[in-house]
Amino acid sequence: MSPAPEDETDPAATCRRLLRRSATAALATVERGGAGGPYVSLVQIALAHDGSPLLLLSGLAEHTKNIAGDSRVSLLFDGTRGLDDPLAGARVTLQGRIEPLCGAAADDRLQRRYLARHPEAASYAAFADFNFYRVATERLHLVAGFGRICWLAAGDVLLGAAKLGTLAEEEDGILAHMNADHGDAVDLYASTAVAGAPPGWRMTGIDPEGADLRREGAAARIDFHETVNDGASARRELVRLVKVLRVPAATERGD
Repeated sequence: MSPAPEDETDPAATCRRLLRRSATAALATVERGGAGGPYVSLVQIALAHDGSPLLLLSGLAEHTKNIAGDSRVSLLFDGTRGLDDPLAGARVTLQGRIEPLCGAAADDRLQRRYLARHPEAASYAAFADFNFYRVATERLHLVAGFGRICWLAAGDVLLGAAKLGTLAEEEDGILAHMNADHGDAVDLYASTAVAGAPPGWRMTGIDPEGADLRREGAAARIDFHETVNDGASARRELVRLVKVLRVPAATERGD
């Protein structure tokens, strides 16, 4: 169980939580040519610190050919896997326009963030016909169960500059420090998200609301109680989480 309680009364938080936990999404593009019908494909997803979707696409793929003529896209994030009644689970449809990352320093950070989330994609990223993209979100449609259906504007869901602070610029250093010096803490975080999690996890990303973890092909996420926006606040929250999580662990051992 994640140590952070989930607020089911906040649809924007529910949207962000589902987006951040998703490794894949269904991408809908407008078919090129005269037909102009919808075309849907499966893609791997990572998120920018503000919650914007990031993709790595091949120029040879049908969806990439489609967006060259029409940048409008939709992404379906599915949180219903494993449920006895999938229609009772949460899902989010995100609408926006897709744009290539231009290679600025901030975009380089987003590329590293994507590859940390999906390290198996590194070999594809080296190919000349693959490029990174960001979806400029316009609105989102949340279906989170009976009576919990609503449209949300991008500004209601994406995190603004005030909440982001300098965390993106400091992320690489935070991850390097946690993975090199505090692997036991990262394993402890993973144990709250994955039952019986073996050791050997790495922290692959940190954003104002939580941290992403990975071990081989398995991914997990731990949510924060308090939002963070720089290295100092991130350190305080990560230390606090260790203290909170070690209490029940010690109790189970009878310490």
